[in-house]
Amino acid sequence: MQRRKFLRTAGIGGGAAVVASTVAAPAIAQSMPELKWRLASSFPKSLDTLYGAGENFTKFIGEMTDNKFQVRIFASGEIVPGLQVLDAVQNGTVEMGHSAGTYYIGKDPTLAFDTTLPFGMNARQQEAWMNWGGGKELLGEVYKDYNTISIPCGNTGAQMGGWFRKEIKTPEDMKGLKFRIAGIAGMVCAKLGSVPQQIAGGDIYPALEKGTIDAAEWVGPYDDQKLGFNKIAPYYYYPGWWEGGPQTSAYINLQKWNELPKGYQSVIQSAAARAQAIMLSKYDAENPKALRELMAAGTKLLPFPQSVMEAAFNASNELYAEISAKNPKFKKVYENWKPFRNEEILWFRVAEFTFDSFMARQSAANKLG
Repeated sequence: MQRRKFLRTAGIGGGAAVVASTVAAPAIAQSMPELKWRLASSFPKSLDTLYGAGENFTKFIGEMTDNKFQVRIFASGEIVPGLQVLDAVQNGTVEMGHSAGTYYIGKDPTLAFDTTLPFGMNARQQEAWMNWGGGKELLGEVYKDYNTISIPCGNTGAQMGGWFRKEIKTPEDMKGLKFRIAGIAGMVCAKLGSVPQQIAGGDIYPALEKGTIDAAEWVGPYDDQKLGFNKIAPYYYYPGWWEGGPQTSAYINLQKWNELPKGYQSVIQSAAARAQAIMLSKYDAENPKALRELMAAGTKLLPFPQSVMEAAFNASNELYAEISAKNPKFKKVYENWKPFRNEEILWFRVAEFTFDSFMARQSAANKLG
């Protein structure tokens, strides 16, 4: 494929959306209706990358429609609490939302696949499954029960393991731990003896400060530094085995979606793809500096011990088997998701992991120059 042709036509990483923003707007401006919608976010304004993905998403929709289609974003708590965004979209309180499926496992644990599962896929693998492995179609069936369309709209990349007041040396140290951890990962931690707490991002710091929780995970250095967790809990663990490539999603009320002209539906999809690419790349750009600053301020950076990783891995597999035995929807998605994940990991072992591991060794030996 010729390079120029590729650059004109590529859709990965928002390229198609860039084209749409330049060629679609005049036609839309002439023929499409004027709409004003509201979007409820699960995230506070202080998190300029997570909340910022929603801001970019709504901004791009306006730009690509010459502001004929305007979506106003509201932060967590401004219309509904951060963990009630799906409900607000489902019942029509708002037309749109920006959230994470794993927040709503109380409705159905199958929704966790729309974010990620513990020991699941990284960001690129998750996107591959959504676009090419049947993920989008399978999850579309699940979200219909909640009168909602879900579209990928963000990814943080692999997350950190969180902030702890005490060291975690063995699986025994997880027992009795009051741990802020979201979604299905909390169910895994419960198997390890922890007491999971699902708390929205903006409410974590006061809970950790008051001692309501003993540990908390959020995203990674860039966000965690903003939220100030290092002021309370000195031990910063990695990796966040529960979120190797967690996706956030744009929610659209199903009835409102069906009423939209096809052109506006395409605009929403393109805007979400652009917002996703920007969010992931910004985290990759900002996390290194934030991690250095946290460590310079006294943060103790530690890996989870192998025994803890293995205990969590085994508990995760046990949990998936248990849920599959009781929940046909979860089983259907899991039986598609698991072999796709396994193939992706096999492929990444060949080229990606080998390259990354070599470069990591050069970095550790101070040979990068």
